[in-house]
Amino acid sequence: MRLRTLGATGIKVSPYCLGAMMFGAWGNQDHDDSVKIIHAALDAGINFVDTADVYSRGESEEIVGKALRDRRDDVVLATKVHGVMGDDPNMSGNSRRWIIREVENSLRRLGTDYLDLYQIHRPDPETDIEETLSALTDLVRAGKVRAIGSSTFPAEQIVEAQWAAERRGFERFRCEQPPYSMLTRGIEANMLPTAQKYGMGVIAWSPLSGGWLTGRYRKGQEIDLTTGRAGRLPARFDPALPGNQRKFDVVEQLVELARESGVSLTHLAVAFVVAHPAVTSAIIGPRTMDQLTDLLAGAEVTLSDDVLDRIDAIVPPGTNVNTADSGWTSPALTDAIARRRPADKRAAA
Repeated sequence: MRLRTLGATGIKVSPYCLGAMMFGAWGNQDHDDSVKIIHAALDAGINFVDTADVYSRGESEEIVGKALRDRRDDVVLATKVHGVMGDDPNMSGNSRRWIIREVENSLRRLGTDYLDLYQIHRPDPETDIEETLSALTDLVRAGKVRAIGSSTFPAEQIVEAQWAAERRGFERFRCEQPPYSMLTRGIEANMLPTAQKYGMGVIAWSPLSGGWLTGRYRKGQEIDLTTGRAGRLPARFDPALPGNQRKFDVVEQLVELARESGVSLTHLAVAFVVAHPAVTSAIIGPRTMDQLTDLLAGAEVTLSDDVLDRIDAIVPPGTNVNTADSGWTSPALTDAIARRRPADKRAAA
């Protein structure tokens, strides 16, 4: 695989990044098999591995640590912090208190004394971005982290973080990890141009849209909402919801386009993501060796302008087929109280 530079960091990474979310309780519970999959990916030329503390409550990091025990120096290793890791209300979020504590846990689970990339997994409206950047800066200066990044941040918060870093002399986010696929193109409108403006790398997660772009979910087939991703994220899979009904229709059109183009739907999907000039790497998250083998077989697929134009006609640029696939929604939209004055103040007005 021809390596790409991650933003302006000088770090060279493969266009496919091995995502480790499916290693552990959330997916493949066989540690030895998961290690074999990681080794096979590295042997095929992937040098970039991404995980997170919250994936199976640390189990994914432990599996990655086992796999990299004798190969750590050859891998660009990334993990993330933010998600809930315990019953204590302070065991999550983007506070200095939690970041400084949790990075040590991640280092221990991964069996390393440094991280190439440490990412903030989601925005935290309750924590000032300067608090977060200050803590991350200390980790970089201590040698525990080489570079820092964000994940699923809207464009305006990326800009705020860049300005805060410049104003206060903090380390700045060097990359962003957003959801991006043929079904989830909302970031094309502002996030991707913002990343390009600030010289940030982009590591796209869910290029297969949670399995929708593998052909696993087709019209007329039932979806089990009690297990796996569908069980954890029903808004993205429930066939009764209009956004997902629309996805069924779009997938059928993309299946036909893939057939006419002589490639599988999976290969079409990943090739679409890595074709965008702002994207550094696409995260592939196999659960089995067969899935990895299939994904690697598409590494040389490139799409013509005609095919890309036809994708644009099916899913207009800058749009999400289902808004639930955007990965993060501002509390200003999800919490009605955030949009309403107390009744007594409304009456006074």
